[in-house]
Formats: sequence, C-alpha cells, structure tokens
Amino acid sequence: MKKKLLTLLPYLAALAADFYLLPLLARDTGSAMLLMLIVMPLAAFLTGVAYGVRNGFCVLLPIAAAVLFIPTIWIHYNASAWVYTPAYGVIVLVGNGLGRAFYRRR
Repeated sequence: MKKKLLTLLPYLAALAADFYLLPLLARDTGSAMLLMLIVMPLAAFLTGVAYGVRNGFCVLLPIAAAVLFIPTIWIHYNASAWVYTPAYGVIVLVGNGLGRAFYRRR
C-alpha cells in the first residue's frame, strides 16, 4: 500500500499544480473560462492517462483529484464551482481507465 501511495505522489503534484497554479493565469473572464472548461480538465485527463499507462488502474487517483479540488473552491472560485469536484473525479477516472487499456506489466 505504501508503494502504491508513493507512485501516486508525482501525479498528485501534477493535479495540485493544475488546480492551484493554473487559475493564477486567468486575467479576465474569457481566459478564466478557457482555463476552467478546457485547459484544466485536459491536464487532469492527461494526468489520469499517464498514471494508467505507467501504473495501471487506481481508484485512489480520481478520489484524490476530487479532494484536491475542494479547497480551490474557496481559494480561486465561489460556491458555484462545487459541480467541478465530481466532474474532475470522473475526468481523471476516465483518463485512468483509458490509460489502463495501454498498460503493460514490466
């Protein structure tokens, strides 16, 4: 279990950078919408795919993605951003499942 958690750390760091640092690039409403609706979900999806290709399927990654997003609601957004919490979990879950299809045991 400890080894599984250690393999998650780089991907959790990528998700944290996605959720906490990318919103700092938003300058106006248009750029914020582009980030929130396209760039951030794409980065989360690709993180899930990368984990799936390298390590197989792990249900902890989508749960961690949803939990990591929750504090950003109060840091960067408002209460209307709650709908993105399960959405990011599902996005990472789909990415992880897709990446698992290309996983090969070493």
